Amino acid sequence: MKMLAPPRPAASPVHPARRMRIAATGMLIAMAALFLAARATVHLHPAVGFVQAFAEAAMVGGLADWFAVTALFRHPLGLPIPHTAIIPRNKDRIGDTLALFLRDNFLTPAVVARRMQRLDMAAAAGRFLASPSGGDGRLREGASRLAADILEALDQERLGGMVKGAIAQRLRAMNLAPLIGQALEAAMRDGRHAPVMDGIILWADRTLEANDHLIRQMVHDRSGKILRWTGLDENLSNAIIDGLRKLLADMAQDPGHSLRLKAEEGLAKLAADLQFDLEMQARVARIRDEIVDNPAMQRWIDGLWEQARSGLLRAVRDPGKAMAGRLGEALHQLGATLQRDARLRFLINRFARRAAVGATAAYGDSIVKLVSETVRGWDAGTVTSRLEHAVGRDLQYIRVNGTLVGGLVGLAIHAVDTLL
Repeated sequence: MKMLAPPRPAASPVHPARRMRIAATGMLIAMAALFLAARATVHLHPAVGFVQAFAEAAMVGGLADWFAVTALFRHPLGLPIPHTAIIPRNKDRIGDTLALFLRDNFLTPAVVARRMQRLDMAAAAGRFLASPSGGDGRLREGASRLAADILEALDQERLGGMVKGAIAQRLRAMNLAPLIGQALEAAMRDGRHAPVMDGIILWADRTLEANDHLIRQMVHDRSGKILRWTGLDENLSNAIIDGLRKLLADMAQDPGHSLRLKAEEGLAKLAADLQFDLEMQARVARIRDEIVDNPAMQRWIDGLWEQARSGLLRAVRDPGKAMAGRLGEALHQLGATLQRDARLRFLINRFARRAAVGATAAYGDSIVKLVSETVRGWDAGTVTSRLEHAVGRDLQYIRVNGTLVGGLVGLAIHAVDTLL
């Protein structure tokens, strides 16, 4: 049975700069071959002299431009000729110059403010939010994939730790006592505490009814022999239980009952202490910290972060679904408002402009320093390779043009010499 040969690996594509360098070198070699052929046959006809002159001058022009182009990136033929390998020798100065160029032309507050002045970011955002299905859907899908990749690529333990730490820190930073005191005071002022007190009284009545045997047992144990022998302990227990039930019934029926008013006074004092008593606030803060440090609370925060992360991933992976719910409806309304309200657009654009200018003023020098230090950190071979790949194709065109122009100049000089 004939065995199939394994497929050959696909050849890697040739970089355009390298392909152009091969073409320029091939043209130089062709001019050299043409010169040798013309020189060997120049005696056959006078016109061959023109071909020889063209080829000879083309070789000179091509070699001169080859030397100039090569001297930018390396030593020609490996010879340490002065003023060659210009880019590797001056990479640090190139990095500093590039950084200064960025700073002077892009990263100054005045330049950023001037460019941001021409941008209407609010209107663009409004058009996108009002009609997200329009336009280029690839942009939205690409942005969604990028956001999902960023979320998945981040270190989840570190990011989750940062988020959970921020939540716990925010909880610890909250001064809960004044908030609770204000809420209690407002509830009492509007009478919203009355149902709560009624519920407490009802709970106390039911608890008393369910546990009256405990009171009877306590009275029986503490009574003397005479009371137990005469059965008066049972009468005393009944009197105590009936008195407590009547007290609770009176408190439930009479909002102005003295004990109920005392309880309300206690609540009012508690509300004032929560707002103004530093000792009470410190006590509430200790309770708050104990709750935050409780393992159950930590598990709740962990679950909160996981739910938030999962929700974000679902939203960015399926932006169309996310835009179809209530959030999408709210975003559509926001987009329509941005398109209608010129003042809101002005405020948003001004905020974006000020934010960009502030970021430039605060971090522009850091970005410039980063560019300079990054280029300084590259080795000479990396700088040479990247620049040669970026502009090498155009430089090889210089070699081709130099070969052709040199040949034409040589042809013109030979023609003048022949005619004279």
